[in-house]
Amino acid sequence: MNVLYTVEGKIGIATLNRPEKLNALDTKTREELREIVERAEKEVRVLIITGSGKAFAAGADVNELMQRDPLKAIEATKLGTELFARIEELEIATIAAINGFALGGGLELAMACDIRIASNKAKLGQPEINLGIIPGAGGTQRLPRLVGLGMAKKLVLTGEIIDANEAFRIGLVDEIVEHEKLMERAKEIANKIAEKSEIAVKLAKRSLNASMNTPLRDGLRYEASLFSILFASEEAKRLMKEFLEKRR
Repeated sequence: MNVLYTVEGKIGIATLNRPEKLNALDTKTREELREIVERAEKEVRVLIITGSGKAFAAGADVNELMQRDPLKAIEATKLGTELFARIEELEIATIAAINGFALGGGLELAMACDIRIASNKAKLGQPEINLGIIPGAGGTQRLPRLVGLGMAKKLVLTGEIIDANEAFRIGLVDEIVEHEKLMERAKEIANKIAEKSEIAVKLAKRSLNASMNTPLRDGLRYEASLFSILFASEEAKRLMKEFLEKRR
């Protein structure tokens, strides 16, 4: 198996498992990850994605890239683009636990997740320009939304690989932890989310995602509609009641 999957309570963990290839995202790996993503949405509240060995995922498999003509490239890119969009739009929360190299398609995968926690040993970048190509699965689209257009251009056009501290400084990752504590911290955050109202997490994520491509006034109306829906939730009423009783 190129991707391992385990469940711990309400948390699923998908581990890219091609350490000898630095977890390069070949077609088989993407297909297995897609199957796990579909399964996780039905089974757990939060999915953590990480890598084995020294890498989270060090991009696409260059051996595969060498075999592609434009038509094959379109087909392969569609698989990656649709997979990462599916991860981004999952009803459950996702956390990228970046344990090492997250380059090219690996960084594109991490950026599709809701939260990015990086080991202090992590290295990140979009170095496709060094191969005479460009990012093809969201790198030129999600990266500017996270770090700003100028910084995204700098990273993509130079192919520069940055360390975890710089990634945190520019907003590419949300937190840095000691390498040995990476999964512990990722699980801690995952459990905190898993304890919340399932429907509230789902609608909050939906509204937040919409904010990235919706004009403000439309976004405010959408947020208000989701906010109102939650007042039909028995869980919301229970939590409000518990809050008032604790305050008393």
